[in-house]
Amino acid sequence: MEEYYFSIKQNKWHWIFQIICRILLAYAFIIAGMVKILGERFASGLSVIHPMGAYLEALHHTGYYYTFIGYAQLTAGILLLIPGTVLMGALLYLPIILNIWILSFAVRFVGSYVTSPLMVLANLYLLAWHYDKLRYILPFNSYSKEVSALKPARYNNKFPTWFFIVVISTMVFTVLFSHFGHEVMPQNSLKSCKAQFVNTKNQEAGFEFCECVHTIGDPLDDCLARFDQIKN
Repeated sequence: MEEYYFSIKQNKWHWIFQIICRILLAYAFIIAGMVKILGERFASGLSVIHPMGAYLEALHHTGYYYTFIGYAQLTAGILLLIPGTVLMGALLYLPIILNIWILSFAVRFVGSYVTSPLMVLANLYLLAWHYDKLRYILPFNSYSKEVSALKPARYNNKFPTWFFIVVISTMVFTVLFSHFGHEVMPQNSLKSCKAQFVNTKNQEAGFEFCECVHTIGDPLDDCLARFDQIKN
């Protein structure tokens, strides 16, 4: 496995890919962090009775905890941009983005339903890229004595076709699952929620579900249960 890993570290395309991951992840957290540091409500367009909107509204009112999350995101983003602190940034980044992913799936939030799992995977790729340093804090008994892999004098130009096929396939699967993985999604507004049920056999149950989420403000699980009850 280590031989395979070191061959990856010498591949130019993998090197470029990890730089792209760093930049995109850093950009996302720096923007999100600044919103919190400035005291603005994240995703302010969401209604406060929307499942995600209610969570963000409550989070916004936690005072310095809200600001603390912003500084943590900003710090993680900046660390990813500095070559010498990438691993530290990726380690800080992981628990934050993993929490966002689980939250997005729990409330079926369209705004980060696709991006959050892809960001988790990109973060994991960065950790894998820095395995040469990370292995010293992992519970492995046998490893090379070198602290980190030396930068090759010349990168290997062989294009890792299968790797990028897996990357693209994962992205396509994530996007398709976000659209077709659930029978019903709350969406971000009453109008867009109802639009998914127009001229379908579940229109009545769907409209009732949307009103439950966006007008009445009941918990998502209760609205889903009522949708199934009316539908059946």
